[in-house]
Amino acid sequence: MKFSTTFMLQIAALCFCVGYPYHAFVWAVSPMNAHPPDARGWTVALDGTGAYVSIQEAIDAAQSGDTIWIKAGTYAEDVTVHSKEGLKIIGEQMDLVVLTGLKRVGTLHIGKWPYGARNVEIHNLTVHQHGGLGLGIFNGGGILLKKIHIQGMVFGQEVEDVRIEDCVIGGSETTGVAFANSKASLIGNFIHDNDHGVAVGGTSEVLLKHNVITRSLFEGIMVHDTSKAVVIQNTLVKNGGGIAFHDTSQGEAHGNILTDSQVGVLVSPESHTAFSFNALSANDANYLQKEASNVPAPRDRQSQTDVNVSPTFVHPEKDDFRLVSDTKLRNIGEFPFLGALPPVDSGS
Repeated sequence: MKFSTTFMLQIAALCFCVGYPYHAFVWAVSPMNAHPPDARGWTVALDGTGAYVSIQEAIDAAQSGDTIWIKAGTYAEDVTVHSKEGLKIIGEQMDLVVLTGLKRVGTLHIGKWPYGARNVEIHNLTVHQHGGLGLGIFNGGGILLKKIHIQGMVFGQEVEDVRIEDCVIGGSETTGVAFANSKASLIGNFIHDNDHGVAVGGTSEVLLKHNVITRSLFEGIMVHDTSKAVVIQNTLVKNGGGIAFHDTSQGEAHGNILTDSQVGVLVSPESHTAFSFNALSANDANYLQKEASNVPAPRDRQSQTDVNVSPTFVHPEKDDFRLVSDTKLRNIGEFPFLGALPPVDSGS
């Protein structure tokens, strides 16, 4: 299944019109879960102990550069941040502050056509999808999303300098994270149980580093159109496919683990790719070239530095994809270890 830019744009247009156990050893509660003295009173609490009972009311009242603190509770509202510079929104704790949405497609929007949002930070929330979209980022840039649990799709269009870090993203019937014509980084996330894990389309440029991507129905990472992706030290396990470079996309993949999938790497004849020091094992095929029917990729499209070593994870049945202490995937090429997570005796 190919997830097209046209379909992603349709999702964006629609937006404008209208129990997963994550683990403390990787995605811990942010240290910013204690509310500091709030001189300006930008505190949201459903019980009335804050200045506001609505997140949106606090955002609308806040000035650029303010920090909004959200106390524990389930907030059934649509939330939009736009025309703000340097705004911070921080929840009390990721699993205690829950946004469920109300009427529109997409529970949380950052940016709104034609108005964007710049240098916005959001931490420590859970966002439930509404209408198939959990979180949309439209226009603007300088966006940091950290320690957010998104149940549903994250979609970004025409944005730059977006960083999604230490988040848990899953349960989308389309794609976990999709970008169109954007520049972004995905660092240290757990992306699970989606049709596609990550889709990079249009003219996007995306860095993926230290992410775990698992149980995608199709590809864990799909790069298409003329977009570019750099894929460094990720763990892709039990996906329909590992990484796919379609159309005239460009990309490189180094130091990753790709295991237990139908295809480790799929390339189109027109794509431009470079690979090195990846661990491929237990795939039906490691490298295929997409043609009328998929065939083994030519030798010059494959990496000659890959290792065919089966990774041994601490407890994959419980989504603990750290490497065991005696792993053979240490000190491969320039990497102290392959994949997203260090061996258990490496200070993790």
